[in-house]
Amino acid sequence: MSQAGTSGGGFQLTEALRDSPFMRACRREQVPYTPVWLMRQAGRYMKEYRDVRARYSFLEMCKQPEVASEVTVYAAHRLGVDAAIIFADILLIIEPMGLDLEFAKGEGPVIHNPVRTAADVDRVREVEDVSALDYVYEAVRITRRELRHDIPLIGFCGAPFTLASYICEGGGSKNYLHTKRLMYTDPGAWHALMSKIARALSQYLNAQVEAGAQAVQIFDSWVGALSPDDYREYVLPHTREVIEGVTPGVPVIHFGTNTATLLELMKEAGGDVIGLDWRVRLDEAWARLGDVAVQGNFDSVALFTTPEVVRRRAKDVLDRAANRPGHIFNLGHGILPETPVENVVALVEAVHELSAR
Repeated sequence: MSQAGTSGGGFQLTEALRDSPFMRACRREQVPYTPVWLMRQAGRYMKEYRDVRARYSFLEMCKQPEVASEVTVYAAHRLGVDAAIIFADILLIIEPMGLDLEFAKGEGPVIHNPVRTAADVDRVREVEDVSALDYVYEAVRITRRELRHDIPLIGFCGAPFTLASYICEGGGSKNYLHTKRLMYTDPGAWHALMSKIARALSQYLNAQVEAGAQAVQIFDSWVGALSPDDYREYVLPHTREVIEGVTPGVPVIHFGTNTATLLELMKEAGGDVIGLDWRVRLDEAWARLGDVAVQGNFDSVALFTTPEVVRRRAKDVLDRAANRPGHIFNLGHGILPETPVENVVALVEAVHELSAR
């Protein structure tokens, strides 16, 4: 990763952003305190978010830039975190690929024309350009203007495997039957699908950077369903293609859940920062990974306890990181809907206080 303040492709860093604790941690530089941000920090646990959500469907929120920006900025400023992440959804990119996406009430995402065969893969559109998602880039532009000048903004996408699993299953899954069946019985069709997804994702991430994001995160939420051998054969080359296609100089956070058996392979696929969930000890995982920054790994369910327990468990994560350069504090997954807001604020304050150098 380049450490220059500017690079090609529209990636620009002001001095305040370049020197922010979050960006310094991505580069594994010394920081005055451990930076913290939280996945799903703009979400249903906040009354202000629920008030906005009452007026719009989830997709409407994603597709109205002013609304997406409003909830992004409010959450970052309210919590006092060290980075914001744009409000969007990992599945937005599949609509330009010809998939019929709906967020059904109470059911989550539903894809009405899932991909199950080689013929289905053939009808998935190659995304020649990502202008259909301009509403995301406009949300990034507005957010960059409205955010405090020293808070970096993170753009993101779903990883190829996680998107392919949604596309094959037609929604969420526990066993990934359709996904693995295509993968195992027709590797050619599988790799063709993954390649189409990967080519679209690099463009999508770079368009977010061009609009004003300082870093990007790749969410491989479902990849823990795979064995290491299957990850290496069916996933790694495509995830690597996405990461290598990101604008030079832009930090890439590579995050997955249930990935204790895959960490070394995820590092091989790429990323300046590897996300850790709560199922691994941070110090042991970091020792396995070696020369890379890490992000994590507080258990989001612990936010349902008390401020005292939150503080104690935050200290445990920080103690395992031991002030080594390159730790970004986060949850092992997103904030859950019923989480008490005061405990989230207490977590952010505890991280800043306990990690002050």
